[in-house]
Amino acid sequence: MMWLIVGLGNPGEQYARTRHNIGFQCVMHLAQRHGLSFSRRREQSRIAEGTIQGERVVLAMPQTYMNRSGYAISGLRSWYKVPVQEHLLVIYDEMDLPFGRLRLRPSGSAGTHNGMRSVVQQLGSQTFPRLRVGIGKPPREWDTIAYVLGNFRNDEERALPSIYDHVADAVELVLREGVVAAMNRYNNLATGCCQGE
Repeated sequence: MMWLIVGLGNPGEQYARTRHNIGFQCVMHLAQRHGLSFSRRREQSRIAEGTIQGERVVLAMPQTYMNRSGYAISGLRSWYKVPVQEHLLVIYDEMDLPFGRLRLRPSGSAGTHNGMRSVVQQLGSQTFPRLRVGIGKPPREWDTIAYVLGNFRNDEERALPSIYDHVADAVELVLREGVVAAMNRYNNLATGCCQGE
């Protein structure tokens, strides 16, 4: 059975290094680690197909813009006949987690994340695994949209490679031993960067 691993983000160079695109960055890092290339397009997404930890995988970056991510994921789920409760994993940014903190769950609400709201709506279910990557809360005087669509600070940029490695490690453990094992290992794991933010 194939796994569908999706990073959420916005297409376009102007969004490439923004906080809201950390899902894209994580799946790109995972692809690079395993020698996979985003050389194809399907269902409004850039995709990379291959094998990770002995499992057939499709890595995807929806090109619909964040608020319509669900349309791409629903299309991919249908095309690849993926059972979402067991073989879909969505990776995305989370303001309610400190920067660099990971939180893996087998199900749950979309919260305030518009991309996940679209996914839940289009799939008609919130019972599918998701991996949230903390980007921290904006300063009080900041506009939320400006914050998530803004670039990382220099100190955060320096920490990102370590975070991407932790995400890739967590995804590999999901594929190898399942969501619960990965939750037990990586939830709330400190990345050693920017603590207390």
